[in-house]
Parts: sequence; C-alpha cells; structure tokens
Amino acid sequence: MIQRLIVSTFRLVANTFFRHIEIGGIENVPEEGPVIFAGNHPNALMDGWLLVAKCGRWPVFFLANAKLWNYRFLVPLLNATGAVPVYRREEHGKDADNSDAFERLYELIESGECIGIFPEGVSHVESQLIKLKTGTARIALTVADRGRTNVPIIPVGLNYIERHRFRSQAYIHFGEPIEIDDQWLGRFRDDAKQAADDLTEHLGDVLRTLTVNAPDWRTFRITQTARRLYKPATAQLTPGQYVRLNRRFVTQYLRDRDEPEVVALTTDLENYQARLDLLGLKDYQLRKPVTPGVLFRKVLLRGLRMLILLPLAIPVAILHLPIGWTAAAVGTRFSYEEDDIATLKAFSSLLLLPLLYIVVAVAIGTLAGFWWGVLLLILLPFSFFAAVRLIEAETGLLLSMVSVLRLAWLGREVEDLREVRADLVQRIRERVEKSADPNLERIFTSADFNAS
Repeated sequence: MIQRLIVSTFRLVANTFFRHIEIGGIENVPEEGPVIFAGNHPNALMDGWLLVAKCGRWPVFFLANAKLWNYRFLVPLLNATGAVPVYRREEHGKDADNSDAFERLYELIESGECIGIFPEGVSHVESQLIKLKTGTARIALTVADRGRTNVPIIPVGLNYIERHRFRSQAYIHFGEPIEIDDQWLGRFRDDAKQAADDLTEHLGDVLRTLTVNAPDWRTFRITQTARRLYKPATAQLTPGQYVRLNRRFVTQYLRDRDEPEVVALTTDLENYQARLDLLGLKDYQLRKPVTPGVLFRKVLLRGLRMLILLPLAIPVAILHLPIGWTAAAVGTRFSYEEDDIATLKAFSSLLLLPLLYIVVAVAIGTLAGFWWGVLLLILLPFSFFAAVRLIEAETGLLLSMVSVLRLAWLGREVEDLREVRADLVQRIRERVEKSADPNLERIFTSADFNAS
C-alpha cells in the first residue's frame, strides 16, 4: 500500500511538473528480475522521480549523494524510498567510506531488486556528460563474480527541454541492456580495475547516444540557434525528436566547424542571436510578417479569449498563487546547487498543497458546515490542475499579445532581421542537405519545408 502510494506520488509529481513526458526504449526494461538503472544526472532528485515514475518497476533503490540528507524535509522521503547515501571523496576526503553502501546494494541485487545509480556521481549543469565514476561497473561486476550473472545495466538518458521550468517537457530513453557476460566476468577476474574502467567507458559511450552533449555552452547555443532556424514553422517536435535533432546538429557542427563555410555561418548565427537578445525578441516571432490588419485581428481575438478565461482563472490563481511564490522562493533561495531548483520547487509544492487544501476546507467547514468542508477537500485538488491549464492559457495569450505589439513597434528593424533570418535558414538547410547522414531518419519532410 505504501509503495503504491509512493509510486503514485512520484508519477503525480512528474506528470504535474512536466507538461509532456515522452518515453523511448521501454521495451528494453525487463518486467522482472534485478536491474541496474544507470542514468545521466542533470536535475538532482527530479531525475530519480522521473525514472521511478516511468521505468515500470518498483521498488527502485537509489544510490544518492549524502548531501541530500542536509535537506531535513527530504529525509523522510529518502528513507521511505530506501535511498542509500553515498559519500563523495571530493566532499569528505579520506572519511568517504562507502563500503556499507556497496554491500547494501549487492544484497538488494542478489535478492532480485532494482537499483538506480547516476554514475556521474553528482548532479550538474554542464553542457555534456561529465566523467563517470566506476561504481556502477564495480557493482555489476562484483555481483556477477558473486554468482548473480544475469544482472543487466540499463542505460537511461534523461533529457529536459527546460529543466527548471514548470510545465516544460522531458524525454527519458532506456537504452539496450549491457549484459555482464562471461567475457566481462573473465576480464574482471584477470584485472578488476581495468575491467571496471573499460565497462565504465562503454557505459559512457552509450549514455552519450541517449543525451545531448556539447563540449561547451557556446557550441550548445550555436547549434540550438541553428536547429531553431532549420525547423519548419509548421512542424511540431516531440521531446524525443527535439533531443535527436539537437544531437545531430551538435555532431555535425563538431565535425565541420573548421570549414570556412561553417566558420562564416557560425559568426552570422551568433550575430543574429545577439541582435535578438538585444531587442528582447525570440526567433519564432520573426517567422511570418505581421500586417496592420493581421495585428489588429490577433490582438482583438486574443484579448477576447483572455476576457473569457480571466474570470475562471482569477479565483484558482489567487488560491494557488502563494504556493507558486513559495515554491519558487524555496527553489532559488535554499538550493545548494543550480540543479537542485526543480527538485525543491516540486517537493515544496507537494508538501504545501495538501496543507493549503486542509486549511481552506476546515475554514469553509467551520463557516458553512462539515459536509461542505469535506466536499471542498475533495474538489480542491482538481482545482489545481484547472489552475495550471488556465494560467498556461492566460500566460500564452498575454505573451503572444505583447510579442505582436513589440514587433509592430520595432518596425523596420524587425523587417531587416527577417531578411537576415531568411538567408540563414536557406544556408542552414543547404548545409544540412550537403552533410547529413542519409541513413538517419528524416524528422521533417519536403512538405514541412514547403509549408514554412
């Protein structure tokens, strides 16, 4: 019962925080038997929540950074889920003794349980996978050496469109299992350290195929700008397509970046993005010109929609606004690292929302009668999801109105940027057609490009 409640809570948190979660490779996860899930680690505790919510297995016992036990309000959750604290040498030096933690994991696997490990060892905000620790490999090889040879390592790629943003999107990709066969076991018995190093390197190579990896943030920004310009205006990317397209642009750029054509294109892309940033514009706002007639119709129609939705949105927004403010404040003020923000936002909301509903229900029950309070306590959680959808709609309408007015105000400068954009789009598409691997799936068709 408690386990079901925990899993349901994780799913609720994940599906509420993210607007859309796409899953790839779920067929690679065995329905029973021990499994070692090994994922990248870009988003602190949220990574574990997302993995548990979408892997289809329970329980999953995690090896977690001991620093998480510094957040006192997280301790009950960590203990309830069976998280095993591990001490990093970078933080504890010679006192970092993890022998008990490893023994605990060996026992869990040998009893048929699933464990989750983030081999990078620490959550981070780097633009690429950082150097993996050998712990995952050592655990898998040691368990095999102790007689349990059928324990696969499932690589897990965790990809977030905007990791801290509420109602963003995510893509979780389960890679093909890495089996600890007789060959790996023999290599381990011959040279344990070298075998662990080699298996770790192999795991890293696989994880890089499941995630986006740029050597630095400049490369990431350049390829992101190019990807946005390349995408047809009418095409909609799923989170998985978004990740695959980003990965292709990074790969192609790193391969060709020293060519004179690519050097010139890179300079023009950076200049274009700098002008957008200076004017406070987004690339998508320049896709189509806005005539005075179109401008008037857009402002009028969106204004009317806002007037219709506003009476519905205001009550639920007012009710939940203190929770949103508090969660945002907790995420930014009390996080030790930037990658903790989403975790703290989600967890503080999870704690505060039930308290809010109980207080409101008790108040109404006292004033209007017991059963009115009970009814309100039942209905209030549904109001949260209504609030989320209404606020999303209101915010989207408001931002679109502001962007339309801003485009009209900037006038000639916007038209000049559109000409620059059209030239960049043409050059990028020609470059992609020239250099793209013909064996890869085509995310966009010729009809998509013609429509844009």
